[in-house]
Amino acid sequence: MDAYIEQAGLGNILEKVKGGERLSLADGATLYRHPNILALGYLANIVRERKNGNQAFFIYNQHVNYSNICINLCKFCAFGKEKGHALAYEMTLEEVKDKVRQRLDEPISEVHIVGGLHPELPFSYYIDMLRGIKEVRPEVHIQAFTCVEIHHLAQMAGLSVEQTLRQLIDAGLGSMPGGGAEVFSPRIRQATCEKKLSGEGWIEVAKTAHRVGLKTNATMLYGHIETIEERLEHFDALRRAQDETDGFLAFIPLAFHPKNTAMAEHANTTGINDLKNIAVSRLMLDNFPHIKAYWVMIGPKMAQVALAFGADDMDGTVKEEVITHMAGAETEQALGHKTLIRLIQEAGRQPVQRDTLYNVLATY
Repeated sequence: MDAYIEQAGLGNILEKVKGGERLSLADGATLYRHPNILALGYLANIVRERKNGNQAFFIYNQHVNYSNICINLCKFCAFGKEKGHALAYEMTLEEVKDKVRQRLDEPISEVHIVGGLHPELPFSYYIDMLRGIKEVRPEVHIQAFTCVEIHHLAQMAGLSVEQTLRQLIDAGLGSMPGGGAEVFSPRIRQATCEKKLSGEGWIEVAKTAHRVGLKTNATMLYGHIETIEERLEHFDALRRAQDETDGFLAFIPLAFHPKNTAMAEHANTTGINDLKNIAVSRLMLDNFPHIKAYWVMIGPKMAQVALAFGADDMDGTVKEEVITHMAGAETEQALGHKTLIRLIQEAGRQPVQRDTLYNVLATY
């Protein structure tokens, strides 16, 4: 197989990968532009198996999107709505607790919470939401609030980001998801989400979270107007932040879904684009423990294939996902844990049920 990689013109990168040497941005550009997707998969799989062997992880989780009312209204988002819009909603604290109560008979280990940047909800709402979930389900891990949300909450509360995080941790926050990163490029942010926290701001919130003891994830929204170079600069910023704080658990490439957005003229991503972003991210983000193939975004079948292209995690059961489906996703709202186990086994991997922090709960 090494000869095959060398024939593909990737021998130099193969040597770096085998030697554990960090790839340059130029190497990343070579990988993105290379037509041989199988060669990319082979290279990414070297790193994937070095870090995680034959394991493929999943989690029994529940998503709660407390409100879609948002002051940012990014062009690539079909979820956020202005207050007063016919599709705008906000959940009461009792409704959030009810969502959690409805699934007390299931072995959920994580409640995953994100929402819009609501202009009026007080900081106490978020504190009480965390406490309320812990009342209903004391042992559950709460992964909540993107870096963008945390920055917004700090402004609403008149606190520093660190003070905000410490109060949320006291109320039950266990870790943070990776959303809101989009593409860090100032050009992209000006064109698609000019009101959103800057890329530098996102990184700073993440590093602050790491310093106060929270693990977080990271994402990149790809497949719209970003260039290969902008994707690679995004990876480089994440890689440098991880060198500094070592607080990122997983990277999740997010495929852009254009339907019902202000960028609806763009096409959906292709399978090759999806697999390239999985493979290149695995190769570039050498200090990230995990790369996730988020089946909600790319579909269960593509996520299954991605387990051979650098991914070692398929996310989880989810049950009720709103954000991607409002943008026209045609994937299911939920996958049962038995289905996830079957998908992983058919891909030739060892299914491992994990908790949020990647502690092993069961192997199959």
